[in-house]
Amino acid sequence: MLHREKVIAALAAKADRFVGYEAELSEALDVYEEALAELAQLSCADVAARLGDLPWPGARPTVEHDRHPRLAVPFAPCWTNHQQARAWAMEVLKGRPTVAVDGSQITPSRDLSIPLGAVQVGWFANPHHEDRRYVKDVSFEVLPPDELADVGREVFGFPDWQVNARRFVGECQKLVEVMEAARDAPLKPICFFDGSLIVSFVEHMLPERQETYLEAVTGMLAASESCRVPLVGYVDTSYAGDLAAMLDALLGRTARQRISDGALLRSRLQWGQRTTAWVAARDDQVRPLAGGKYYERVVFLYLKTAADRPPARLDLPRWLLEAGELEQVMDVVRAECIVGNGYPYAAEAADAVAVITVQDRERFYRVFQEFAAQQGIPLWFSRKAASKRRRRV
Repeated sequence: MLHREKVIAALAAKADRFVGYEAELSEALDVYEEALAELAQLSCADVAARLGDLPWPGARPTVEHDRHPRLAVPFAPCWTNHQQARAWAMEVLKGRPTVAVDGSQITPSRDLSIPLGAVQVGWFANPHHEDRRYVKDVSFEVLPPDELADVGREVFGFPDWQVNARRFVGECQKLVEVMEAARDAPLKPICFFDGSLIVSFVEHMLPERQETYLEAVTGMLAASESCRVPLVGYVDTSYAGDLAAMLDALLGRTARQRISDGALLRSRLQWGQRTTAWVAARDDQVRPLAGGKYYERVVFLYLKTAADRPPARLDLPRWLLEAGELEQVMDVVRAECIVGNGYPYAAEAADAVAVITVQDRERFYRVFQEFAAQQGIPLWFSRKAASKRRRRV
């Protein structure tokens, strides 16, 4: 049980730490604002020349920088109420399919005598056509002990990574399936992936585990380009600092406190505005796949989808920019965010389909108990787990 008074007292005891953090952040922001002013005076060629041979400066400019050196790309429509915005959104989405995929998982529990995992991948496909219904569905996969075990390691165990990796791969494979099915479609769907297409989170994993994620995301990028189906990696709250890293590299300095791109751009964009696209060039420890990093195949930008929040980060295949399709895709994203009140409706719907709640986990374990009894498989819960289950019913 959480005691409110004790929480308040603990926060008050360290109030100065929070105030100090905000002061440091404000000071760092002022420094980066000066750097952005200098960036606005440079052409795309100037920026590229200054970055020179630096392999991973965080980001590299695209042709959009010369057209919008202050980063913000104008957004023309102007509405006086939400009803007008929804009318615009419905017109943009009319007949344009959108698909989003999300996943959830159940990791092995030490409270259960048999290691067991599960992955659920859900998808929402909306044709935005009056004669066709939307589709909500899930796939469900159980991972038995032999698919969970870390065999050959110093410590034999059943870690969570197998389940997490299977979920990630499942989400990517579902979107590849959607793209392949739409290869010859006259109007391609916009596919939403829940997360970044730059998978820096794998950098501390073992090489073979990294490859699982890298092969999945590069396969998704390849399918997007081959089938010419737009792909959007959407991150609602991003702490990435790729633009900030590029500004540091541009000025030849090491920042005392680097801030996130979202914090840097928050006040520079109005609703519906986006930044120029930048080629991803993040410096991380992700191992090259097939001899090189795939980051240069990805561009990223930031889009303001809510007036009171930092902009969302979008990662997209570079071919969309080069083919001149980027702005059309951005309008679909804006429209989805209007319908979803600040978050793409398709992605929100996919999350609702895929989520596994605490109650769902309890039901899953009850079903497994019944299955084990039918199969004559010995199964028991730890005393602590059994006690919890009795007390929380």
